[in-house]
Amino acid sequence: MKKVKCVIVGGGSAGLAAALSCDQEGIKDILILERDQELGGILNQCIHNGFGLHTFKEELSGPSYAERYIDFIKNTGIQVKLNTMVTSINNQKVIEYVNSKEGYVQVKADAIILAMGCRERTRGAISIPGYRPAGIWTAGTAQRYLNMEGYLCGKRVFILGSGDIGLIMARRMTLEGAIVLGVAEIMPYSNGLPRNMKQCLEDFNIPLYLSHTITNIKGLNRVEAVTINEVDQNLQPIENTEKTFDVDTILLSVGLIPENALSEDAHIQLHPKTKGAIVNESYMTSVPGIFACGNVLHVHDLVDFVSQEASKTGIAVAKYLSNKLNINEGYPCLGGNGIGYVVPMLIQPENIASSLEILFRVTKPLQDATLVIKDGERIVQEIKKKHLNPSEMEKIVLSKMICEGIQHGIQIEVKS
Repeated sequence: MKKVKCVIVGGGSAGLAAALSCDQEGIKDILILERDQELGGILNQCIHNGFGLHTFKEELSGPSYAERYIDFIKNTGIQVKLNTMVTSINNQKVIEYVNSKEGYVQVKADAIILAMGCRERTRGAISIPGYRPAGIWTAGTAQRYLNMEGYLCGKRVFILGSGDIGLIMARRMTLEGAIVLGVAEIMPYSNGLPRNMKQCLEDFNIPLYLSHTITNIKGLNRVEAVTINEVDQNLQPIENTEKTFDVDTILLSVGLIPENALSEDAHIQLHPKTKGAIVNESYMTSVPGIFACGNVLHVHDLVDFVSQEASKTGIAVAKYLSNKLNINEGYPCLGGNGIGYVVPMLIQPENIASSLEILFRVTKPLQDATLVIKDGERIVQEIKKKHLNPSEMEKIVLSKMICEGIQHGIQIEVKS
């Protein structure tokens, strides 16, 4: 069985940044396994601008952002295998993969970084009633067909969900000559970034129907019409609030889920909210030597944040391989009232260099709120926030001294 120091599963934004970070930390036996025919992941189909402002201090398209990292990788000794599907990972850090050149291969790794990204929720996952005609797409699939294959999937379009990909596709399809009749969002607020709301809907006069969902789809061979209804506080459709639109295409932008089949294979503990791995401050999962970063861990709103997280993971992997990482569990880090989730979920203070960055999302939009960080019942710190929104990932930074003084565990809650 072939042995490799560090294997990275996935060659998208997280995998590329993690590989480069590992190389810079002195790990020279690195292998990236990528199932697609080229590196870059979903960045390759995101031809709009908005990437790289934090990382490169300039605004890039998705492919341009990926190209920067790919060029860096080419100047290293990092091995890359494209068109290679990882079929299994176990908790002994044995990876099985297949490709057309080598066939079936087993590799034993000293460390593994999971960077498989995320996938879109489908119609089946949210149980939309009605027929099953052609013309129903996830927004990301429509984006790939349009931006990479040159195929416009419809002329009269309705979008369910105000996730960022759906908003971006509303603008993209409008620019290509399609008519986007509206966007329905089941929540009373948008799940997209404010800049995408402005640039993709408001600038093109595309209506947004908050607290609405699709209640019926009409059409046998192809979508012919879609009906939406307003929903009540329990997210149930309200009678006699129907609106019907004649359309030939429906795009679903109803959320992303970490791609964690391989994590389950390795018996890695998953978080019930994020659906990604439970990790500590070093991004190590419940299986020692297996790390996770990027959208396979939790869904990010900016690719720059994915790269930053992956770079930190690479540093932690280098420490692990040189036996400088404390792998004891430490204490818990939890989200309390008003917090959807926090990352990391476990803290080992010995591994913190100078400060700890905790990422989190709130459960609803808030104005003039206060973040309260607790150790049991003891308030450690309070932070005032003018705006908090579920679509935007937030962070707090705690000093090493504060982390070392925690007795019971960190809990973050929000009060308005």
